[in-house]
Amino acid sequence: MENLTGKIALITGAGKGAGRKIAQAFAARGAFVAANDISPVNVEAVVDEINAAGGRARAYIHDIAKKVDVQAMVNNITDDFGRIDILVNCAHVEPRTSLINLDEWDLHRVFEVNAIGTLLMMQSVGRVMRTQDSGIIINLVRLSADSPVSFIASRAGIAAMTRRASEELAQHGIRVCAVTEGDPVEAVLAICEK
Repeated sequence: MENLTGKIALITGAGKGAGRKIAQAFAARGAFVAANDISPVNVEAVVDEINAAGGRARAYIHDIAKKVDVQAMVNNITDDFGRIDILVNCAHVEPRTSLINLDEWDLHRVFEVNAIGTLLMMQSVGRVMRTQDSGIIINLVRLSADSPVSFIASRAGIAAMTRRASEELAQHGIRVCAVTEGDPVEAVLAICEK
């Protein structure tokens, strides 16, 4: 199935987990995958796998919690391809520490990556998509039964941002959606294939 042929898809957190699976699924459907992760080892491995299987992908190693990194990445992708059609925000930090034992650094990192990073990505990519009068932004907001309090709080923030961004960006032809349950790959593909 190649129904995303020619689309430029930016996927954060593409080095492992759901982000990796989504990157592979997009490439299998003909999209060019701009794979982002903070870990060069993980993201370069998935890019190599995609390219070896006949897909097309390139690694972009940036910290989405930093505005300068986000803008540099978005500029690099638009310089390379001229556009961004799809953004899937998969990057996240989920500490396995109880509320009582969570230290301040971990707490800040959870919100910097999960909430602020997602917001920065929507903002910077949204500006690109606004000039195109089209685009899809998808935020993963799924929780597990044992998710820690800090993670739940950051995900609640993303859910609220997604609702508001959907209202704000619709006038520019940009759809903003959240994936809250089910298989993330199937849910993301279903949104993009509408």
